[in-house]
Amino acid sequence: MIIGVPREVKDHESRVGLVPHGVTTLVEAGHQVVVQTRAGSLSSITDEEYVEAGARIAPTAADVWNVADIIVKVKEPQPSEYGFLREGLTIFTYLHLAPLPELTQKMLETKVTGIAYETIQEEDGSLPLLTPMSEVAGRMAVQIGAQYLEAQNGGRGVLLGGIPGVAPGNVVVLGGGTVGHNAARVAHGLGANVTIIDKNLNRLRELDDIYNGGVITLASNAWTIRESLRHADLVIGAVLIPGASAPKLVKRDMLQVMRRNAVIVDVAIDQGGCFETSRPTTHTDPVYFVDNVLHYCVSNMPAAVPHTSTYGLTNATFPYLLQLVNKGVHEAISSNRALALGVNTYKGHCTHPAVAESQNIPYTELSKLL
Repeated sequence: MIIGVPREVKDHESRVGLVPHGVTTLVEAGHQVVVQTRAGSLSSITDEEYVEAGARIAPTAADVWNVADIIVKVKEPQPSEYGFLREGLTIFTYLHLAPLPELTQKMLETKVTGIAYETIQEEDGSLPLLTPMSEVAGRMAVQIGAQYLEAQNGGRGVLLGGIPGVAPGNVVVLGGGTVGHNAARVAHGLGANVTIIDKNLNRLRELDDIYNGGVITLASNAWTIRESLRHADLVIGAVLIPGASAPKLVKRDMLQVMRRNAVIVDVAIDQGGCFETSRPTTHTDPVYFVDNVLHYCVSNMPAAVPHTSTYGLTNATFPYLLQLVNKGVHEAISSNRALALGVNTYKGHCTHPAVAESQNIPYTELSKLL
């Protein structure tokens, strides 16, 4: 099988879908790997390292896409890549299709098999390919929020940890999963007052035990969220429904109760965002204001730390990629339920119920197509 690794084209997306040690393993297993030149340069991986590992370097994206049986990426295909989509091609990447009807339609029209990192789910309910980037994004959310709270960046001029005689900042985290836990961990470590809001009471009990009562845990409802926003300096959106659009937990009218120049970091923006006022932004143009509240909604946050993110991501994705190429896509998704849950499009059909529901399009159970 030929595995293609194109250079990412999304704004400031500096991660890469495969690292040299993965190339070596694939080549030793009898496969070919074609990597676009400079695909790994922003992750501190040179073309020479890929060549030494056994890859062939291709000069253009077309030279990769047109020969590959499976494309390994980090982010969903961008409009400039739609022309490369074709029947028989498998794409293994973060897709986040729910808020992207145009891309979904292109993949259905071309009968591409789209396997999404974010919906691969193991028997215990874990999302192993989302976890490492959720860890990065959660920790970054506080780091970025602290930066934008500085007055010269438009924020309230609040130091999250405070100082003796001056109260620390207030951080509200919406969601107690991997992103929320990692955000709370960093904010708590800085000395901020941290509130975690989640609908799962058992998860709140776990978090209360983890922090030994050092963070406030609240059951999620509209009243609790609104009241928590009144005192927040930084609000982090960290909710997730696998494959589906994020619920809009913060309505626009709730911004009226927030402090002037408070900061929102919406990590859920990949799935449409959990603030009604969220819209995707880029690393080039990351923030905007709505009702005097600063919004940071960059949809590929971990790309800001590509070396850490690339290796963290590929540690998780590579075992699944190896199954896909060694067994063949059909056999791999037929024999591995976790991989099957990752299939969002297959032979012109939408095979993930949450994507279909979000876009109001027909859903076909994958097993019927196999």
